[in-house]
Amino acid sequence: MSFATPLYLCGPLREPKQMLADQQYSGHTSIHDDSMAEKLGFRAGPIEGPTHFSLFVPLLAEIWGQAWFERGCFSSHFQNMVVEGELVRAFVERPAPGATRVRAWAEKADGTPVLEASASLGPDDSPTLLDERMAKLRAPEKLVILSDLHVGMLGAEDEKVRMDAEQHMGDLYPFSLAQKLEGITENSPWYSDDASTPWGHAVIPLEMVSVLAEYTSKQAAFPVKQPVIGLFADQEIRMIDGPLFVGEDYLIRREIVALSESKRTESYWVRSRIYDASGGTLKAEMLLNHATLKHSYANYEAEASA
Repeated sequence: MSFATPLYLCGPLREPKQMLADQQYSGHTSIHDDSMAEKLGFRAGPIEGPTHFSLFVPLLAEIWGQAWFERGCFSSHFQNMVVEGELVRAFVERPAPGATRVRAWAEKADGTPVLEASASLGPDDSPTLLDERMAKLRAPEKLVILSDLHVGMLGAEDEKVRMDAEQHMGDLYPFSLAQKLEGITENSPWYSDDASTPWGHAVIPLEMVSVLAEYTSKQAAFPVKQPVIGLFADQEIRMIDGPLFVGEDYLIRREIVALSESKRTESYWVRSRIYDASGGTLKAEMLLNHATLKHSYANYEAEASA
């Protein structure tokens, strides 16, 4: 007996934790601070989008096993903010035999969409969700906050980075991996115990790859006008020769690959390529849409008019 009924894996309802209330950049607090969020018209400081990526890892490991950690790609568009106290559940489509891409999404307990995503296993040349979204971008008419940026702009220098278990990750991420693991929605011995993993090294969790990749981002020196408040609108993390390991040295090179605009935001899309310490072997990539809020920049209207 066979059916054409689509079937899905889903995880339990989880309550992700807010760990960025004390985040700072460019001399001010971020949108994750409740008071700043309220000034910008939001009801509270949202939980950072990639926090929800952890919800999907047990489901994708169920589908692709160890290969997911070595060659997996999670490509996500964030739809609605989540604040602490709200419950979230992840869903992943069951793939056909041999399929290397599946649809994924997350919802709040009441069904409100949190994010939509594609999950895929490399090497795979088929487009990801963000490839498809970027292909539909129209050139911005007039940029103010991002007027000094251009597609193809490279980061100012190669950035050396690592993540130790007890390492404080700076003003952007005011916590350590060990502290994150105390509140992560889906924990695993693989994140803290070298001996438990197939590679003999503890693995950086998917959501913390975002932290690793953004830790030194200020060194890129992209000339975004300040002070301005931003948020993550789209994010893709791809393992090429993964996973990434705790306590390992890496080198990051950045490139602006797209610029876009909406009624409320100006966006710059950055691809951060993570290499081994020598800079010779590409290990992983992150594509991130930094959406800057127009009304958070005090001179926006005056400069736009000029």
